[in-house]
Amino acid sequence: MKIAVASGKGGTGKTTVAVSLAWHLSQDNSTAYLDCDVEEPNGHIFLNPEITEEVEATLPVPDVNEDLCTGCGICSNICAYNAVVTIGDTPMVFQDLCHACGGCFHACPENAITEIPHRVGFIEKGHAGSIEFIHGKLDIGKAFSPPIIREVKRHAPEREMLIYDCPPGTSCPVIAAIGGSDYVVLVTEATPFGLHDLMLTVDTVKEIGIPMGVVINRSGQGTPETLQYCKRVGIPVIAEIPFDRTIAECYSNGGVIARDLPQFGSSFEAVAKAVRAAGTGKKI
Repeated sequence: MKIAVASGKGGTGKTTVAVSLAWHLSQDNSTAYLDCDVEEPNGHIFLNPEITEEVEATLPVPDVNEDLCTGCGICSNICAYNAVVTIGDTPMVFQDLCHACGGCFHACPENAITEIPHRVGFIEKGHAGSIEFIHGKLDIGKAFSPPIIREVKRHAPEREMLIYDCPPGTSCPVIAAIGGSDYVVLVTEATPFGLHDLMLTVDTVKEIGIPMGVVINRSGQGTPETLQYCKRVGIPVIAEIPFDRTIAECYSNGGVIARDLPQFGSSFEAVAKAVRAAGTGKKI
């Protein structure tokens, strides 16, 4: 199963839930944790993996053979991101703007465009105990992250459970991270800001058509509107993690709640139950 852990905003405890869920599932299933938050990956802080391999992540970007190019401008007309611009009869390529769609390569009537690899970041692979660990890091100065997110997912090993720790928000990186998942765990907090961004994320996941459930972090503080909203739209609240000082201390020290605070293990067992039920098509 592919389980995406997402949130509408940063700071809700998404990675806290993702690493604990990975640890909990790894007790009974072969499990891999994939940190797809490639602009700010931090799952390694908690899982402390041993990195055994590094792989360069590249995109195929256009390279123009000026001896063959006639300056027709078809390549620049087809590019929605201005990665290829024709000035007069001279094409110019801006590699960092390229989304690697291949449109210019296929449209060129003179076959003057080839594709060459362009580095956007790197992938690190290793293990944290029995958990396979993979994360991506976007190079500083690169414009967008979906290509390296797809690379992280492409390197996923054959395991019973894959946990995708997604970027926050509802933009293109989130779509790239949750795409193809079997279930989405949405982590939120019972505050007006948390509810607002949860609603946006729910709408996004509904559009993609993936089953989902909500985890309310720091439960016991804030307002009841989050529970009311979930009930109104028919989305299950699969777990509530209490607002507790020992959890905050564990997180601050780089701990994994499910491993280091077994008294809160029932919360992650509830998430695991929902995930497994989704995999079998059962209702919880």
